[in-house]
Amino acid sequence: MDDGRLGGERSRVAVAGASGLIGSALVRSLAADGHEVVRLVRRAPRDADEVRWDPENGRVDAAALAGCDAVVNLAGAGVGDRRWTDAYKTRIRSSRVHGTTALAEAVASLERPPRVFVNGSAIGFYGETGDRAVDESAPPGEGFLPSLCVEWEAAAAPAREAGVRTVFARTGLVVASGGGAWGRLFPLFRAGLGGRLGDGSQYWSFVALHDEVAAIRHLLDREDLSGPFNLTAPHPLTNREITAAMGRVLHRPTLFAVPAPVLRAALGDMAGDVLGSARVLPTRLLESGFRFAFPEIDGAIRAAL
Repeated sequence: MDDGRLGGERSRVAVAGASGLIGSALVRSLAADGHEVVRLVRRAPRDADEVRWDPENGRVDAAALAGCDAVVNLAGAGVGDRRWTDAYKTRIRSSRVHGTTALAEAVASLERPPRVFVNGSAIGFYGETGDRAVDESAPPGEGFLPSLCVEWEAAAAPAREAGVRTVFARTGLVVASGGGAWGRLFPLFRAGLGGRLGDGSQYWSFVALHDEVAAIRHLLDREDLSGPFNLTAPHPLTNREITAAMGRVLHRPTLFAVPAPVLRAALGDMAGDVLGSARVLPTRLLESGFRFAFPEIDGAIRAAL
């Protein structure tokens, strides 16, 4: 990997969170191009390419990362998997912060560290933005998700301080049928039960799964890129506009709406993330020359199908 790129030759890449929506798609993409992938898993390894680690308790075998050209950390307890109790918020935080610290320290300890460490993050960094568009130059917002993202990114400091190029992939709402927010939306809309959430005025910064993986590959390949990058399509839309697009592409009515009080009663603290507005732009990604295959919502929905 003398030119710093993964595309030109066979490379060894460690991926944490390899069984998740984004991680599994990334692993498939890397393997299809002939790269060797080391998957970090929390259970007992079942295959030769798996290595066990314990992100919530901050344990990883640094020797397992030896010889890796790149390390990608996408691990973390699902933000939308369940109601945000105090206990689950603790798990969300520890799985990301402790896991990132363990990986960053392991990377920094290697005699031959990888060329790049791509660490997951989220557009939750910016908090509530309303109608105001923000990019990577904006400061963090206030609340649970912004404070989590700040800690999450700070935990990668050992790798950065050891001279490893460190990138933060601040991901938006991934349009995919196999998981995440859209994994829950598709069945509802297919059944004709889809509709706006709250008044529908909140901005959703989406990204097609194809573009999410392509952007991570872009960040891995480009040795001149470091720091935060927003992985979101160029044109965020309101929940009302996305609801209309879902109905249009799936040819289903979108008459139902979930009132904000009902969402708050059902989801607790997590309702703020669903009802909140995040109008986030991928300024640095576009400036780096990345081009989206599915910049518009209709195309992103069709790609997910």
